[in-house]
Amino acid sequence: MSFRPLHDRVLVRRVESEEKTAGGIIIPDSAQEKPQEGIIVAVGSGTRDEAGNVTPLEVKPGERVLFGKWSGTEVKIDGEELLIMKESDVMGVIEVGAAPKAAASKAADAPAKRGRPKGSTKAAAAAKAPAKRGRPKKQ
Repeated sequence: MSFRPLHDRVLVRRVESEEKTAGGIIIPDSAQEKPQEGIIVAVGSGTRDEAGNVTPLEVKPGERVLFGKWSGTEVKIDGEELLIMKESDVMGVIEVGAAPKAAASKAADAPAKRGRPKGSTKAAAAAKAPAKRGRPKKQ
């Protein structure tokens, strides 16, 4: 059976979640949260504006997307659990392999380590410090 969503709706297949945490702890099925990540299976034709013109959707079948935790309606099609949701419930498309240029340029422009320069001592730093206010100590 084939299914085609109407208007601005999309059909999403959830991506299977990890059964282990980064630390290696195995999470039982009852404690796992449903993943908020999926792959677009099918898309509708788009929304209509007031003039009747169709605006196509931005997402395409095969793209990996993030969506809200409680977004969509769960349906079973051909024995497979899928989600039907509006395109506005999709938060963004995950682009695999594309490194963000902004992060790479920030790393190159990062300042050197902070702190005292090599060779300086606490005594030298104290000598440059301004004199303390108050009465002088008795000697």
